Amino acid sequence: MRSLVILLATGALAACSVPGLSGPEVPPSLTTLASSAPEANENSVVRSEAVSFALPLLPQAYNTNRVAAIEGGTAIAYIEGLMLVDRPDRLFQQLVSETVYRRTDLLVIDPRQAAGTDRLNVTGTLYRFDYDGDRGEVVVGYEAMWSDGEQVATRRFEASAGAAPSAASVSTALNRAANDVAEEVAAWISGS
Repeated sequence: MRSLVILLATGALAACSVPGLSGPEVPPSLTTLASSAPEANENSVVRSEAVSFALPLLPQAYNTNRVAAIEGGTAIAYIEGLMLVDRPDRLFQQLVSETVYRRTDLLVIDPRQAAGTDRLNVTGTLYRFDYDGDRGEVVVGYEAMWSDGEQVATRRFEASAGAAPSAASVSTALNRAANDVAEEVAAWISGS
């Protein structure tokens, strides 16, 4: 009996190294989002108002570190050779937070550190973060909602950027479209 258990365990471990059974092959580099807003030249910051951005909700098709390619509105595959350093919701939360920090007079506070702080709370859904094969472009869509304890507001933001269906092209276009959305969110949040 013990021999059978050892044989089955060895077979299971061996299957982990069989091509096609161990998941997608990791590309030589991973992709992230980087803010295109100018750097703030401040070492210490005191601001009169604060905001925190919750991790956006995410449809299941995007709940991975791969980038979805959608065709015909219903067929979903993933861009070959393109892998993100984290899930899109986390990358987008960080990008929007950094862009708002750089572009506005608001102090951006991580929701996990914001207990007891009066602030504007922003939640939302990252409803698009994909390559649209029918249109030949990437699309980033974010539905945001803010609340200050008295009022609530919501707005949809969407940006697209042309791209070929390759890892390099989609990666660059995703960063551009995500930055466009982040800039729009920053303007909306600050009222400018």
